[in-house]
Amino acid sequence: MSEDETFGRTIQLFLIDGTPTGLMVASIHGWTGSVLVATQATFGRLLARPETDRAGIYILHGPDPDRALGTRAYIGEADSVRERIVQSGKQRTFWESAIVVTTSDDALNKGHVRYLEARLIELARASGRATLENGNDPLSDRRRLSEADRANMEAFLANMKVVLPVVGVDLLKPPVGMVRAEAGSSLPPQFEMRHKSGVKALAAEQEGEFVVLAGSEALKDTGYVGTSYRELKNELVSAGVLVPEDDPLRFARPYAFRSPSAAAAVVLDRSSNGRLEWKVVGSSANYDEWQQQKARADVATP
Repeated sequence: MSEDETFGRTIQLFLIDGTPTGLMVASIHGWTGSVLVATQATFGRLLARPETDRAGIYILHGPDPDRALGTRAYIGEADSVRERIVQSGKQRTFWESAIVVTTSDDALNKGHVRYLEARLIELARASGRATLENGNDPLSDRRRLSEADRANMEAFLANMKVVLPVVGVDLLKPPVGMVRAEAGSSLPPQFEMRHKSGVKALAAEQEGEFVVLAGSEALKDTGYVGTSYRELKNELVSAGVLVPEDDPLRFARPYAFRSPSAAAAVVLDRSSNGRLEWKVVGSSANYDEWQQQKARADVATP
């Protein structure tokens, strides 16, 4: 298998309380790592778990009180996570979820978790998807491991990159707007929208998100009311993602929407079917037709 090829993974989600909002343990089949996820309501039950009395990494994650639409996080490590995460949680009020990463066989030591902490902070800062409360990056000497241990920790980190987004933590996903080519293909298709007013926008799919790229424009004050995305658009303006110019609004930076329709509604300032409104650049095909063509090609590929 080449470096660019991907393969399937089996992620196991165990709902300890039997409810989707309760304490959760996530792992990958064949991986000794365990990712425990708790809310503030289930934090006490998290601390009672034996896994938290082991060396590991923890993440406190929640909305950023100082940045509209933003998230904030704190990343830490400890020989015994239980005591340290309690202290960190008391010092920070923003968090809504607490994530503890340990191993089922207690295989992590102090050097391992310091290395993982440093790498997680490095990747989270590069991603830019959350504001980190960590004051300084860990010192470089925390990452002094043998070549074999570094390789093992990078493999451990690769599994964390798979599991964390599944449990709602996207700290390690690539930065929004860094659109990359799929293996064996040219750059992924880009989509455009052109309005009769002259307003135009450009977008691309990235990591399962529909990203409207920086420099795109959006209509404002069209007189349409009642769109379900009105509040989102106002938040984008407050956050500085959309900035006013002489007439249209402009995307000052890329923004990842949950769907093409959400992106279309913000750009056109009205409820819109984005699957029809967005067109493939250089083609008459819309997003829906492109997706159907892609699905047929995937089925035909052995």
